[in-house]
Amino acid sequence: MPETVDAILVKHSRRPENLIPILQDVQKELGYISPESVKDISRYLRISENQIFGVSSFYAQFRFTRPGRHSLRVCLGTACHVRGGATVLDTLENVLGVKCGDTTPDARFDLERVACLGCCALSPVVQIDKRIYSRVAVNKLSELLKFYE
Repeated sequence: MPETVDAILVKHSRRPENLIPILQDVQKELGYISPESVKDISRYLRISENQIFGVSSFYAQFRFTRPGRHSLRVCLGTACHVRGGATVLDTLENVLGVKCGDTTPDARFDLERVACLGCCALSPVVQIDKRIYSRVAVNKLSELLKFYE
């Protein structure tokens, strides 16, 4: 069972410089930074919600939507982009019915783009959870997704 945000907060002193460690702990526990947790952190640290969003949105490590059961990441580094990575991402957005950064309504997948997965020779590349799929063809995406409940 997830630890409550209140239980996380009491582990930290009420100093604004504890914002990032608090955000990290909340995300570790909940999987994302929820609007409710931002309100709780704001009250606890006595800083505005806007300040919290300003800091947390600067760092790529923080997410603001509930993660899906499976994380889908599309590489848009130079090699992947040249070999169709953007088309792969567009197709996934259409197939899943979500935009990049969102989670499907059934919470099956969350979709994000990344700058590089370090597999340039295998481009275009898609990562689902911890598994890398190379030379991904748009016409094979629906079939690939069927393997994930």
